[in-house]
Amino acid sequence: MAASFNHTIIAAKDREESARFYRDLLEVAAAPSWGPFVNIQLADGVLLQFAEPPVDIQMQHYAFLVDDDLFDRAYARLVAHGVEHWADPQMRRPGDINHEHGGRGFYVKDPAGHGIELITRPYL
Repeated sequence: MAASFNHTIIAAKDREESARFYRDLLEVAAAPSWGPFVNIQLADGVLLQFAEPPVDIQMQHYAFLVDDDLFDRAYARLVAHGVEHWADPQMRRPGDINHEHGGRGFYVKDPAGHGIELITRPYL
């Protein structure tokens, strides 16, 4: 079997709030949860598990490849709710999107402060 990505644990200040943020952004349903995890599952089967670790959370970066329709809907929801977002990872172009790699993208922070990137075309 070739290697594929199966799951990751995302540190959260409030695991329910973070899971809800990702569910709303990516338009995915809740998945069965257990123990310290609140889970969501992406269309390709990858499981995102949100947990509240007893340590200071260090910012991580998570990028999601989405189709143009989901990008439009997610971006419209961010704008409608006044969520701060940027066209670049340095956060120098607020309230905008980029047109890099032949597609579109933007950056936003999740409730725990992680950098989230939505793109419509892969880098390679």
